[in-house]
Amino acid sequence: MALLSGSVDAVLDTAPLGPVRVERPRLAVNLHGRGPQSTATLRTCRPDALWAFDLPRGPRWEPIGGAARLDRADGTGRTGRVGAARSDRDPQEREVVRWCRLLAAYGVPCDPADLALARPDRSGRADRDVTVVHPGGAAPARRWPAQRWARVARGLADRGHRVIVTGGAAEAALARQVAHGAGLGPAAVLAGATDLLDLCALVAAARLVVAADTGVGHLATAYGTPSVLVFGPVPPAVWGPPPDRPRHRALWAGRHDDPFAPAPGSGLLAVTSADVLTAVDELVAGTQEPPVRAEPSGRRCGPGL
Repeated sequence: MALLSGSVDAVLDTAPLGPVRVERPRLAVNLHGRGPQSTATLRTCRPDALWAFDLPRGPRWEPIGGAARLDRADGTGRTGRVGAARSDRDPQEREVVRWCRLLAAYGVPCDPADLALARPDRSGRADRDVTVVHPGGAAPARRWPAQRWARVARGLADRGHRVIVTGGAAEAALARQVAHGAGLGPAAVLAGATDLLDLCALVAAARLVVAADTGVGHLATAYGTPSVLVFGPVPPAVWGPPPDRPRHRALWAGRHDDPFAPAPGSGLLAVTSADVLTAVDELVAGTQEPPVRAEPSGRRCGPGL
């Protein structure tokens, strides 16, 4: 994806926080996190200059004076049938704003609203009639249960969507489980059968993307592909699509959970398959301002699947 941005000449694979195969670069920029581990890793390359958060006389990870905001609305992300915290309860900085702030501090102007990527030339994957269901996620805390994805995929198929299930090679078994539970044939499973550029082409040309808070959701934003994204434990105010883009629905129950937990938290599990399918129906119907269901008890979505 970095190559598709048009801002880099080459990409070198490296293990998380592992050695970087570059010696004495003129400049190293830490876009991994606040450090200090990632910053220390870059220092081993002996760069002439290093840009990162929380260096002496450099920008702070936490912005002075509160969270900087890209959005002009309430900062919650667009929601469907589940609620979202208001900005006064959730004063977190959007990640895209954070990284643009880092570059701006070192004199590089950038636009946090410029999220578009070039479309890869993969004509064999440019099928505009498919709906992508991407059930995987890098962190266990963001992995919605497979049976819920299966119910969503079945509901999409019943609505006339031609569903494909994507994922990496390590997620092939999960994709097959979702497809089987949805009554889809083996041809619907593309997990492990596409490289990253194939996946980009699929998302760029798709009718709809339904996914968790993961990279495929960011691709949908970058390509303007309509999407419904299931969030938890981190709110869409941080990682979600900009709230002023009506092609995207970010579903969140308004509950913060541990993003490093070994299993999904109560907030993610509070989003149901029915919530996702309702958001799909509203999106397909062109609803600009979907209603938010709030029950007297304070619960924001129903129990079960």
